[in-house]
Amino acid sequence: MMPLMFADVGESNIIKKVSGNAEVKRHLENLGFVPGGQVNIVSKNAGNLIVNVKESRIALSEEMARRIFI
Repeated sequence: MMPLMFADVGESNIIKKVSGNAEVKRHLENLGFVPGGQVNIVSKNAGNLIVNVKESRIALSEEMARRIFI
C-alpha cells in the first residue's frame, strides 16, 4: 500500500484506504475516492495530480494525494 502521489501517470489503481480526519475523509469520499474504487492518474505537475475517478477528472494537491492509499 502506498500514497496515490507515488503512482505513475497512465496507471490504473484500486483505492485501498482514505486517511485523515472525518471532514477530510468525507470530502474525498464525496469526490468519489472510496475504498475499492478505481483511480487513473492523468498527469502530475510539481506534486499535484490530475486523476480520473468515477468518470470525473479531478485535480488533487500533493497533500490530498498523500491521504489516498492504493
